[in-house]
Amino acid sequence: MRFAAWAALIALVAYLLLWPVPVEPVAWKAPAAPGYVGPLAPNTRLAQFEALTLDGLHGPEAVVVGVDGTLYASTHEGWILRAGVNDTALQRWVNAGGRPLGLALDAEGNLWVANAYIGLQKITPQGTVSTELSHVEGSAIRYADDLDITTDGTIYLSDASTRFAAQDWAGTLSASLLDLNEHSRSGRIIEYHPKRGARILLEGFSFANGVALDPQGRYLLIAETGEYRVWKHWLRGPATGKSEVIIDQLPGFPDNVHLGQNGRYWVGLTSPRSPIIDGLAEWPFVRKIIQRLPDFLRPNVVHYGMVLAVDENGSVLENLQAPAGEVYATTGVAETDDYLYVTSLTMPVLARYQKAALAID
Repeated sequence: MRFAAWAALIALVAYLLLWPVPVEPVAWKAPAAPGYVGPLAPNTRLAQFEALTLDGLHGPEAVVVGVDGTLYASTHEGWILRAGVNDTALQRWVNAGGRPLGLALDAEGNLWVANAYIGLQKITPQGTVSTELSHVEGSAIRYADDLDITTDGTIYLSDASTRFAAQDWAGTLSASLLDLNEHSRSGRIIEYHPKRGARILLEGFSFANGVALDPQGRYLLIAETGEYRVWKHWLRGPATGKSEVIIDQLPGFPDNVHLGQNGRYWVGLTSPRSPIIDGLAEWPFVRKIIQRLPDFLRPNVVHYGMVLAVDENGSVLENLQAPAGEVYATTGVAETDDYLYVTSLTMPVLARYQKAALAID
């Protein structure tokens, strides 16, 4: 009996130390974590909402609203749903395949899709789907995440991780957790125009996530999930080509960034920061051991809803939370004159809020 116990212990230690895993963790220094304080203090403003049904699907990662009020949502199952402005149920419209994430509409009414499994797609108003971009500068787009479009049709697309393709690693969440553990900063931003082609605009992000242009196309905001911050990259003007952090030390993992109204940019925080991830930032060998543990013992998404509105300089304008997880895995906000639509990685409904009830003008 004693021999069997020792043999089992030796086998366990050998497994934890030697079993192959896909990550090669890199040492990094986690930024300070002030937590939910000051303008980020806890509240329950997201606790009560109207649930819009998703035709039996789930995971409304992103929402975009057309000039006619038609609402489009991406889902985990690959469908693009749509609904009228007064509808309480979204219906299946087009199956884009893969895992569509970010959405944006161009001036001609085409819906552009950042599809994590496929790349950049275009869906015409008639519902015809085409893949417009799958490679850039000779390398595959492995995790198309979010996008935005200028008035001249230039598209800015985030490729969250070139190390861990979402399709190769059991989906977007699993691939993102691998990337965050490794922290190899392989995320990038791609600039694409149908007539001019594509180029890599920026590289070196720890999971490049949400992107949002300002209305004049002067700059691009970029959420860097693994570093808990949002960047501003200048596209025009005297600071062209320069980048600056406008908000950092966030209490959670920033996901989508969307332009709202009255100078607001909405940032979704998918989950609170993990003490394990931060505490082991400078211990890559231990993080490799953590990767060998069963899923339920590794850091994962915590059900805590939070979205922020910031101005172009990163000052917090609105702070909406659901600490009890009434909404969770919150990725962002689509804003109309009357409503906020709060999106989610995994929820089976789309949460809608009346702006008047939240005292948001």
